[in-house]
Amino acid sequence: MIMHTSVRLFTAAAMALGLLAGCATTGDEECTKAAEQAITDAKTMVAEAKAANNEWRDTGTLVDSAEKALNDGKCDEALKLANEALDQARAAKAQADAEAQKFLDEQAALESAEASSKMAGSMAGEMDTYTVERGDNLWDISGKSSIYGDSYQWPLIYKANRDQIKDADLIYPNQVLDIDRNASSDEIDAAIEHAKTRGAWSVGDVEQTDLDYLNK
Repeated sequence: MIMHTSVRLFTAAAMALGLLAGCATTGDEECTKAAEQAITDAKTMVAEAKAANNEWRDTGTLVDSAEKALNDGKCDEALKLANEALDQARAAKAQADAEAQKFLDEQAALESAEASSKMAGSMAGEMDTYTVERGDNLWDISGKSSIYGDSYQWPLIYKANRDQIKDADLIYPNQVLDIDRNASSDEIDAAIEHAKTRGAWSVGDVEQTDLDYLNK
């Protein structure tokens, strides 16, 4: 009877020790997996930070130390070092991304300022009036870059100055012509259409088509 009781106690103790050992083994495996994953993640993030030219000096050392600690069976220390390296690498990558975005924003602002400057310069170069010079005609005036940059838009000048231009083929030096800057797209299209379909230039004869255009 005493022998049987001793056997039962020994068996129960052995089973308890086995369960405890199993728990310890399971815990070690989970820690090892977590540490290995953290080290892998840290290496990946370090590589991204390096590609962005912003790898922090001590991060690689932390990764090496984490691997050494894991090989030495110091799983908790390895996990701590790997996570610290991962945090540093993430911070380095975020810093690099912020600097890159800042550069892009500055470039965009510079390009916008340059575009605004060019537009202002272009607007400043435009003329609201034009003083006729010897040898000028509406076709040539309209084609000037400071006017319309398109000779076919000359009817706009003709129409805007109908009070002083009787014959579109005949203008005089020192006449000050108004330049219409507010013509609608339809008005511009109509002017171009008239210029393309009008008869030949003939000084002294008022074209009927010109009069028809003015009356539209």
